[in-house]
Amino acid sequence: MRDFIRHLFPRVVLKDNLQIRYTFCLGGLAFTMFLVLLISGGLLAFYYIPHSAQAYHSILFIEEEVFGGYFLHSLHRISANIYLGLLFLHTLRVILTGAYRPPRQWNWIVGFLLLCLGLFSGYTGYLLPMDQLALWATQTGMELVQVVPLGKVFYAFMVPDEVGAPLSLLRFYVLHIVFLPLLTLILCAIHFYKIRRQKGVLPYL
Repeated sequence: MRDFIRHLFPRVVLKDNLQIRYTFCLGGLAFTMFLVLLISGGLLAFYYIPHSAQAYHSILFIEEEVFGGYFLHSLHRISANIYLGLLFLHTLRVILTGAYRPPRQWNWIVGFLLLCLGLFSGYTGYLLPMDQLALWATQTGMELVQVVPLGKVFYAFMVPDEVGAPLSLLRFYVLHIVFLPLLTLILCAIHFYKIRRQKGVLPYL
């Protein structure tokens, strides 16, 4: 935890490191977007109702009746898209610069898991508005996942009744707001810890 905090708030930053370089601070920008998602999602959770009969109406209530609700919902949605884009760019940068090679191979795996968690978080959140686009897109995704190994087991866990029904919506919601953010925070802490221990490309570490 100490290294995690020190990585976010370093004691000293060299002037040269404030210049735009090939890393573009993509990892830091992605983590910033993740924090925006945590805050905006937490505020939305005060009004969202994770029930198949009320979820869509709660979204309408947020956007039309809650002060700043439309902005907050839009911020959460746009931040999610930017977050995934930054994760992909950061992953591409790591590949192109060879930063996945030893001794950083384990941190590369952690980073790849963060990318997978980001994609899964976006997928679970896509169903929550419970409009027609969300229902059909999620239904298509769940049908496609059944063709991969253990896909039917995953489908049975995610959709115990049917897509958009009370139990499946609740599972998507709990994963989206509790388990996936918590796992992401843990992996981010490990990721930053490994960067500090391996010194990375930052001489002030």
